Amino acid sequence: MQHTLQSSFVLKGKGLHTGKMLTATFSPAEENSGIRICRTDLPDKPCYEALADLVCATERGTVLKKGDFVVSTVEHAMSALYAMGVDNCLIETDGSELPILDGSAMPYVEKIKTVGLQEQQAEQKVFQVRRKMVYEDASGTRIEILPDDGYSLDVHIDFNSPCLGNSFASLTDLSLYENEVASARTFVFVREILPLLQKGLIKGGDLENAVVIYDQPLEQQQIDELTCLTNQPSVSAEKLGYLTDLRWNNEPARHKLLDLIGDLALLGARLQGRIIATRPGHTVNTAFCAQLRKEYLKTLVMPPLFKPDQKPIYGIQQIKNILPHRYPLLLVDKIMYMSENVIVGQKNFTGNEAFFNGHFPGEPVVPAVMLLEAMAQTGGILLLHDKKDSGSYNTYFTRIDKAKFRQKIVPGDTALMRMEITEPMRHGIVKMFGYCYVGGVLAAEAELMAKISK
Repeated sequence: MQHTLQSSFVLKGKGLHTGKMLTATFSPAEENSGIRICRTDLPDKPCYEALADLVCATERGTVLKKGDFVVSTVEHAMSALYAMGVDNCLIETDGSELPILDGSAMPYVEKIKTVGLQEQQAEQKVFQVRRKMVYEDASGTRIEILPDDGYSLDVHIDFNSPCLGNSFASLTDLSLYENEVASARTFVFVREILPLLQKGLIKGGDLENAVVIYDQPLEQQQIDELTCLTNQPSVSAEKLGYLTDLRWNNEPARHKLLDLIGDLALLGARLQGRIIATRPGHTVNTAFCAQLRKEYLKTLVMPPLFKPDQKPIYGIQQIKNILPHRYPLLLVDKIMYMSENVIVGQKNFTGNEAFFNGHFPGEPVVPAVMLLEAMAQTGGILLLHDKKDSGSYNTYFTRIDKAKFRQKIVPGDTALMRMEITEPMRHGIVKMFGYCYVGGVLAAEAELMAKISK
């Protein structure tokens, strides 16, 4: 099931790039709203769901933009919310970025643990990866995801640096995130600082919120100018190495893993698969996430996935105990899957169906209205299966909207009907949206409203 926060919490701190003091408030949010970010300092307080569609820039952080709405450095908060199981949350910020805090996701994790989670009634949105997907560019950066029953990540990084060369980090289960990933801080090379400052970035960066790596010798004067510019204590130009104590020997790799989780959280759903990333960064992370999101949106109109030898939840005799329908208008043979709000039914259309005699002679085709009826009966089983006297109820159509018929169904075809309750039942009236598939292809879809009467 989906989860949100039990109560609100507030975090205050500098923005990494603006250097301004910021306040971010994290609050519970309603089901299916996702992670939404609101700019309270702008007119009308624009608010948008944090999705890969809004990514506009990726230098030293992930930036979301739509019109005047711009929010940067969202990846640490997104990483913590995803890893801790928060599906719905409203983030209100009074500036153009979220505070950098200590450069890791741990402050967010600690606050989430303090307020706790609240289980909600809606099921989680899940993208189950069914095939290998790869994204790579000419620089050697590569991310691939493989089908898997869980969620795991392997990250490899490689820098041409005497201090930071090849490194590796992995996460086999999100339950390990707090202890193995959340505290990993962002990192920067001294040689990068001046160019970034010249671009108007990292004005709020310091030794308290980043791991600083000095790997290429500079003149002492240059070092002094940089430390003065960034309000940091002077250091010797002769000693190469880390200017910040590491929390792990591979802390930079762990932070890249942290960022990857946060960037992929812009999918807008829970991800099920094994991720292998070589030299990841915000640019490739978000580009890959945009690719995943396109595939995820396709799955919303893809056939349900179950094994051919899977035993049905209900067979025809059990269905007859639930539905009042009988031949020639009982149009569900099996129920293959059922949860609180979703059901998948199956109907085998044979040449013996009575309606084939007249629809059409010489070219039998399942009437479109029969597909709607099969979908409605499947939904009716979801609504009635837990009632003691379910057979004494009838279901009456009250409305059909958004009906589309994309492919004809003929004798010998097996139809899969997936129905989902979209609004809770009130006064015996329920609204559902359904899809009908044949051979893995979407054949029909419709929004159905019905009244349940005894």
